[in-house]
Amino acid sequence: MEIKANKYKGKDILKFIRQNSNMTQKEFAESINKTRDWQASNEIGRSRYFIDDLIEIANIHNLEIIIKDKEKKK
Repeated sequence: MEIKANKYKGKDILKFIRQNSNMTQKEFAESINKTRDWQASNEIGRSRYFIDDLIEIANIHNLEIIIKDKEKKK
């Protein structure tokens, strides 16, 4: 799975990861030791998760977070 994160909002990325894991909100939330309400609030943008949450999600679901510089246009 590859996501160009700067083209999306955090809520969209979280939902995309969950959907690609083929999990319900409840299943996904439990897999990262959160509540279904936490998951739902973040997916609709009512709350915002932090980079630490994203790193935890990546570690639990065997995802890589890759940050690289864009090539500068000349």
